[in-house]
Amino acid sequence: MKIAFIGLGNMGAPMARNLIKAGHSLRLVDLNKTVLAELEQLGGSISASAREAAQGAELVITMLPAAVHVRSVWLGEDGVLAGIAKGVPAVDCSTIDPQTARDVAAAAAKQGVAMADAPVSGGTGGAAAGTLTFMVGATPELFATLQPVLAQMGRNIVHCGEVGTGQIAKICNNLLLAISMVGVSEAMALGDALGIDTTVLAGIINSSTGRCWSSEMYNPWPGIVETAPASRGYAGGFGAELMLKDLGLATEAARQAHQPVVLGAVAQQLYQAMSQRGEGGKDFSAIINSYRKPQ
Repeated sequence: MKIAFIGLGNMGAPMARNLIKAGHSLRLVDLNKTVLAELEQLGGSISASAREAAQGAELVITMLPAAVHVRSVWLGEDGVLAGIAKGVPAVDCSTIDPQTARDVAAAAAKQGVAMADAPVSGGTGGAAAGTLTFMVGATPELFATLQPVLAQMGRNIVHCGEVGTGQIAKICNNLLLAISMVGVSEAMALGDALGIDTTVLAGIINSSTGRCWSSEMYNPWPGIVETAPASRGYAGGFGAELMLKDLGLATEAARQAHQPVVLGAVAQQLYQAMSQRGEGGKDFSAIINSYRKPQ
């Protein structure tokens, strides 16, 4: 299949790499020339613009940093909708606000293009391994079209409902993830301050009612989970700035819906403070350093 793939960042590049390995012909667009050259060596072709990439494509996929980039890449003078043909399916895998997803999909529909939103979960490791979860907002017909291709980049392809619901699922999940990581951080730091061995404490939590993904698979205390960012100086993983962005999306969506998210707002302030300390590039589990005594 001829696929236009626009946005080759930490998530987009490995996703595109998996599609090339699966035998698809990719037309690539990104500002990073190094990544473009790497994927060209694997068999992809470089396009000068989103418009050029979309021309003649049988599917368009975008994976972009924020809503402003999605609007520009899709709606701009040299964007996807300026080049895509009527009837070509399209999907945006960025994590953005639900309204932007709906707005861009509505603009695409006016040109006879069915568009889905399909944000992902699983991090850079999942992107590389092809084990991502895709949360898809689309018509049943478009979901059926996209599912086989998305399955070449992910393990769990979930139809959430109409366009925009993929974004809703993503921001609700990450809201909870941020809150749970703060809770685990508080508990681990308190246990350490009171004198219990943190390995013992983690084992108790993970065999008791406090068990959650943040404690078991991604524990923020160094040395508890060998493969977690906490055991490598909080490098890699899911950056705190990205978590802060997702919390901003969640709290803004909640404001528009007049829905309280009290713990989410507290988590947002904690991550904002972390960013202001210059730690936004660290993994989000480094929030535990807000509770630990200086080492």
